[in-house]
Amino acid sequence: MAAIKVNINDKTHTIEASEDMPLLWAIRDIVGLTGTKFGCGIGQCGACTVHLNGKPVRSCLLPVGALDGQSVTTIEGLADAAGLHPLQQTWIDQDVAQCGYCQTGQIMSAAALLAENSKPSDADIDAAMAGNYCRCGTYIRIRQAVHTAALAINAAGK
Repeated sequence: MAAIKVNINDKTHTIEASEDMPLLWAIRDIVGLTGTKFGCGIGQCGACTVHLNGKPVRSCLLPVGALDGQSVTTIEGLADAAGLHPLQQTWIDQDVAQCGYCQTGQIMSAAALLAENSKPSDADIDAAMAGNYCRCGTYIRIRQAVHTAALAINAAGK
């Protein structure tokens, strides 16, 4: 067992766990944030996507022992005191999700894209979202929601 300090959603957590425990399980089982989902367990589906220091990563593959002092953002950390992140609101407004299971990973990948590219093309969105699989096939709605959220972010000057 180790005591690993990780900043999750702007709050420092000391995670008492084996260093090889995947971040996904630390987030869900120790910290108690259940928005990040388990999908495949091998980093292929994207359901477990979180941000590590602002970059999208698969939390099922990251051992907590490698994260001491790092900053993690989960789906719960996208919203702020002013309200939901524009992507979260757009997902709701446009009824993007069908079953919804993969959507937290989809939103986290899209948020990382929009943080770096506020006016993405369809090709930019497709590239950024590659590896986030939706078994319900809502890809067209996902792409449209990313475009809509980008417009909202640009209009708000964020």
